[in-house]
Amino acid sequence: MKTSRIPGFYKKTVDERRELISTIHSIDEKDKSNFTEPLPLATADNMIENVIGTFPLPFGLGLNFLVNGKEYVVPMAIEEPSVVASASYIAKIVRDAGGFTAESTGRTMIGQIQVVGCSDLESAKNSLLSEKEALLNDANASYPSLVARGGGAEDLEVRIINEDSDSRYGQMLVVHIYINTCDAMGANIINTMVESLAPTVEQLTEGKVYLRILSNYADRCLARAKCVIPPELLETGEFTGEEVRDGVVHAYEFAASDPYRAVTHNKGIMNGIDPVVIATGNDWRAVEAGAHAYASRHGQYSSMTMWSVDGEGNLVGELELPMSVGTVGGSIRVHPMAQLSHKLLDVESAEELAQVIVAVGLAQNLGALKALVTDGIQKGHMALHSRSVAMAAGATGEMIDIIAERLIQEKQIRVGKAKELVAEYIK
Repeated sequence: MKTSRIPGFYKKTVDERRELISTIHSIDEKDKSNFTEPLPLATADNMIENVIGTFPLPFGLGLNFLVNGKEYVVPMAIEEPSVVASASYIAKIVRDAGGFTAESTGRTMIGQIQVVGCSDLESAKNSLLSEKEALLNDANASYPSLVARGGGAEDLEVRIINEDSDSRYGQMLVVHIYINTCDAMGANIINTMVESLAPTVEQLTEGKVYLRILSNYADRCLARAKCVIPPELLETGEFTGEEVRDGVVHAYEFAASDPYRAVTHNKGIMNGIDPVVIATGNDWRAVEAGAHAYASRHGQYSSMTMWSVDGEGNLVGELELPMSVGTVGGSIRVHPMAQLSHKLLDVESAEELAQVIVAVGLAQNLGALKALVTDGIQKGHMALHSRSVAMAAGATGEMIDIIAERLIQEKQIRVGKAKELVAEYIK
């Protein structure tokens, strides 16, 4: 039976984890080989230019995730310690509270066409709008396979930018083509469509088309996640659940009001989101750019998440972000670990993947806030970081755990101290 609740998973060896997860998720021997050779050099050489090698990241599993009643083992590719552990820990708390609920607004992405040099911007705009249906039909004709899958260009808008500008470089029309990309992220689809329309747009506007490209601000392709947690599940050491709950809301209000705090607050959210986007072969730079733009949509950069207390005293967390991810196309088709990640996740659509990703971001945010308002971020983070410090000092094999434990005991998690302990151990 597939489950994301695997107690003691972190205590097992790497080989034991591989065998267990392969059994639970029916991973065959061919796919299991990807654990040891994540990206063949020959494949890498055909993905980008000037290849001389590959750059592996640790590939871990976020556990305990229950989203809309479905179990998810979440692949996460990241180098930073404590992220996978924190997300899994919070997912267990939310699971005990009933799990995450999530939804999405659909798969509408945006293509932009920039038109300059129009003698009459308003007239040019009206000319484009009068031919709206023909333009949409032409766009769809450039990518019939997408239309056959139920997607395609669905709407068109025209904006006038900087009409009163004194500079001829500032005045322009921008055409927005709204395209349902189905389960693809859709960059190549969108770019093909808008490029195909450029000659017609020039003819209709008597202007010059320069840029024709997708927008990564996918504000019509949103995913939302929510959790409701009774305060008793938040109790931590000497801190009551109510104290933790109130601390989280105070921390959120800080980020909502102050961009200096919001940047770090949101970086923690992306700590959860980016590893899943990377592991599934999606464009994490596009997701990052869209998320940060969305955090500024009200005129000031602010918190991506929202935390509040409901009428029953529960902590309520919500996260809504543009999520332009796909389950087909691009590097997903060629990267073995991306394909394996999708098998582990077992999502049926790009919308479902987006929902899982924002749930992980919400979990990671609560993990960071809970630590900050109780024992501080360093206690747990540095305990996990101690292994990296031990390795940096030259520890290998079983020595890593021994040195890491000594560093924690002596509260000196630094490379200099680790080198002293390694030298002492070798003697």
